[in-house]
Amino acid sequence: MTPVPSDAFLDRLKALVGPAGWADDPEILAPWLVEWRDRWSGRTPLMLSPASTEETADIIRLCAAEGAPLVIQGGNTGLVGGQIPQGEILLSTRRMRAIRDVDPVDDVLVAEAGVTLAEVQAAAEAAGRRFPLSLASEGSATLGGVISTNAGGVAVLRFGTARDLVLGLEAVLPSGEVWRGLRRLRKDNTGYDLRGLLSGAEGTLGVITAASVKLFPRPAGRAVAMVAVESPQAALDLLSRARRVADSGLEAFELMARQGVDFALRNIPGQRDPLTGAPPWRVLLEVASPDSGGAGRLMEDLLAEACSDGVAGEAVIAASEAQAAAFWSLRENQSAAQKPEGATWKHDISVPVSQVPAFIRQAAEVMAAFAPGCRISAFGHVGDGNIHFDVLRPQGGDDAAHLARRAEGQALVHDIAIALGGSVSAEHGLGVMKAGEARRQKDPAEIALLSAIRATLDPGRILNPRVLF
Repeated sequence: MTPVPSDAFLDRLKALVGPAGWADDPEILAPWLVEWRDRWSGRTPLMLSPASTEETADIIRLCAAEGAPLVIQGGNTGLVGGQIPQGEILLSTRRMRAIRDVDPVDDVLVAEAGVTLAEVQAAAEAAGRRFPLSLASEGSATLGGVISTNAGGVAVLRFGTARDLVLGLEAVLPSGEVWRGLRRLRKDNTGYDLRGLLSGAEGTLGVITAASVKLFPRPAGRAVAMVAVESPQAALDLLSRARRVADSGLEAFELMARQGVDFALRNIPGQRDPLTGAPPWRVLLEVASPDSGGAGRLMEDLLAEACSDGVAGEAVIAASEAQAAAFWSLRENQSAAQKPEGATWKHDISVPVSQVPAFIRQAAEVMAAFAPGCRISAFGHVGDGNIHFDVLRPQGGDDAAHLARRAEGQALVHDIAIALGGSVSAEHGLGVMKAGEARRQKDPAEIALLSAIRATLDPGRILNPRVLF
């Protein structure tokens, strides 16, 4: 049970950030206390929104001295409950909004934690560069949040996760000390990788207040296609060909089951199916090239070969940017389209790329036996082995009855992923949702090491106390 802070202590916190930096009105707090899927809701006596690293440090020093825990929140787009307080003070990074520098020579952008991912992308674009991390929630997700959760997105195949895109960090440690590590070096072989340690720590080892991130040249050409395939194995065969034909120009390779496409067409206004048939599976792929016409030629060569050999069925290459955006919208709305369909068990797993077909097959068989009549929406980033395997209640079924079996059903799916050499969390983090599952399946020596790191940096467990280990 989180202790209730005194009014006098809360007044001291309010004074640190001034009138614009705090809120305790229930109507103002309400949007920040509910996860967007409505699975988690919370409470807090006070939301603090510091405008600077110095204000953040002042808050954490005071809370550490008083033993008052905080929950850290960026854009509130998290999917595992880690950003929702349950009586703790809520610290929001949304007022730290400056883009401090964009350097196209070093290919580095420095921005504060509250800048949205879309704003980082736009600042890079204005400088003739590109920041490739892209998510469906990029208009709301903040830079600090995506680094803290080591978010992935659709371009991991070529550019890696958030951790791979970070050169340096500025962060407030649980003691209130500030680590000013905003380096711009591509090579720095001087000891432990603190940047990598805080990336993906979900706010438990420090509050990220700014980051220096890598930029890349903008491709002169891109081509986007929607392709029908008969099975996940056929998709894997297409992936192998795409890697051979497009090489490093292959930027995204996304798989969608027919069930999820049907949900999107039914529940998301403005969606259209670019394929005339009803294939059981489809792939959305994107190719980029430094040559304005090169991407289109690569895509045409790839699809001509794949269709001729029977690996792919119907294929449509986007004829315009608007059509490419429509293709991507069908993919990006896979999760949102499930909401009107009722209760869902969601899984964000990863397995070795070669094991994706085996995972989908085995998980579908186990779920059909465990939850007869359930509807499965499987989709995700096949190029990096990340599958979102979502199990919806039967058509016309009871939400409460389906949710009552969620923990048992999720454990079955997670066991399959682990048996195939995978992970229970590919890109959403552990939060409060999966910490128990990770503890059940991780090696005891690994858990002991992770717990020791946290205990050393945050012995009072002040930051995000219910998250991770």
